[in-house]
Amino acid sequence: MIEQSAVVVSSEAGITEVEMIRRSGCHGCSAQSACGVSLLDRLLGRRPQRLVLTNTLDVRPGEEVVVGVPEGALLKAAVVAYMVPLFGLLAGGLVGEQLAAATLPSEALPLLTGLVGLALGLITTRLYSRRLAHDPRWRAVLLRRVSRGLAVGLPEAH
Repeated sequence: MIEQSAVVVSSEAGITEVEMIRRSGCHGCSAQSACGVSLLDRLLGRRPQRLVLTNTLDVRPGEEVVVGVPEGALLKAAVVAYMVPLFGLLAGGLVGEQLAAATLPSEALPLLTGLVGLALGLITTRLYSRRLAHDPRWRAVLLRRVSRGLAVGLPEAH
């Protein structure tokens, strides 16, 4: 289980919304000034990530909790998100190359079929991720409370 700290933002009717506490390793890294991740972080800023979860621990707004995601879910999501579109791009380009060799030699055909393959890979990724989103085995869950105290910046619920 991969664990991440979060703060409960709202909680009602057995459902809770949590906001992830993002801790960047960039501040302690010696390559911070030359790193693309650090540069993007500074340019784009960090938006908080929120999740809606089943409230199995009866947590209240302001509490810090630990959220867990199965390791297999992260690995599966990474493979699908990166490899399927890349495979579609390469397969489409190879098909276009073979078609161009059999007909009129052209560089546009492999480019076009590669883009079609990429689009098919992205569509496949989207459909697969929607299917996984409805499978409870791959959902994030509340694991435990870190504290009962209120986190800074969130109003107390009554």
